[in-house]
Amino acid sequence: MKKIGIVGGGQLGKMMILDAKRMDYYFVILDPTLNCPAHSIADEHIVAEFDDRDAMLQLADKVDVVTYEFEHISVEALKAIEEKGTPVYPSSETLRHIQNKYHQKSWLRQHGIPVPDFIAIHSIEDMETAEKRFGYPLILKACTGGYDGKGNAVIKKKEDIKEAYESLGGGKVPLMVEEYVPFLKEVSILVCQSLNRQVEVFPVAENIHKNSILDETLVPADITDEVKQKAFEIAKKTSHVFQAVGMLCIELFVTSDGEVLVNELAPRPHNSGHYTIEGCYTSQYENHIRAILGLPLGNTNLIRPTVMKNIIGDKNGKANLHGLEKAYTYPNVQVHIYGKEQVKVGRKMGHITVTAQTLEMALAEARYAHSKLYFSEEE
Repeated sequence: MKKIGIVGGGQLGKMMILDAKRMDYYFVILDPTLNCPAHSIADEHIVAEFDDRDAMLQLADKVDVVTYEFEHISVEALKAIEEKGTPVYPSSETLRHIQNKYHQKSWLRQHGIPVPDFIAIHSIEDMETAEKRFGYPLILKACTGGYDGKGNAVIKKKEDIKEAYESLGGGKVPLMVEEYVPFLKEVSILVCQSLNRQVEVFPVAENIHKNSILDETLVPADITDEVKQKAFEIAKKTSHVFQAVGMLCIELFVTSDGEVLVNELAPRPHNSGHYTIEGCYTSQYENHIRAILGLPLGNTNLIRPTVMKNIIGDKNGKANLHGLEKAYTYPNVQVHIYGKEQVKVGRKMGHITVTAQTLEMALAEARYAHSKLYFSEEE
């Protein structure tokens, strides 16, 4: 029986395990939270911090291969696992190129993959150079860490520079400025590369954000065939240049003149790919597991139009779910609850997927189901 280690026990790890258990694989997770989402279905759980090198090596000793469900982990710890003889996918080298957004964008540009223009910021004086080069608004980003809009600041005028600079560490963490892209749509595309170098691309998904957090994903995206083709080519080339084994999510800006630019990469299954569980013949989670084991990849085609809507915390408290009986009014509704003990404002607590004959029908049913679900202190 193959034994797989996952760094991280959140919902992405949980969904990897749920799909892979059909193939009877054994899972060891490493996560500092005892009752994390994946805890209840993992075979073993090493309770340790993500920067605990000894715990990482302990994980490596227990499994045949290691993967991870988020990218803010120690590249050096992953490299130590590899040097010990346990493979890591995506590799520490892939993560090294992607983890720092400035290095990520530099690597993309070096390989001819279209990205917004950008410069490194080493001091607040460099903001003057950015101002002259790009004008306003400016997008200031922390090069490391950051998710769901955290680690970014939009600067609309000169007077906002100091506050934005200080809010992102005041030079204590590496920063970069990107030119503002007046995009028409935000889309994402998932690509999976197996150890045997087979590459499969999922359909382009259209993403709608609320408060910088993904709210809804609509598939297929409402884009031209030309834009779709550009996205597919970017996906295949990006997977190749980063030598990314497993799932890679590529977030893209689509402009009004049909230009397609890479916003950010995630070397793992992604929130915008939840729709693949019900919407595609093979989910991103199953293909990720197949890829890291060197198995042939499954069919990534869309079965029919699909909408995914996130269930995001709007208050703080216990995570007791209510309203399922009303949410399931429509038979195509599928509710996924991640099993987090506490609700927090802005925290992803679950998602709803609906497949239907039309996107409009799927979207209406997903929104209806979402309106009936809520968390409270009461059981």
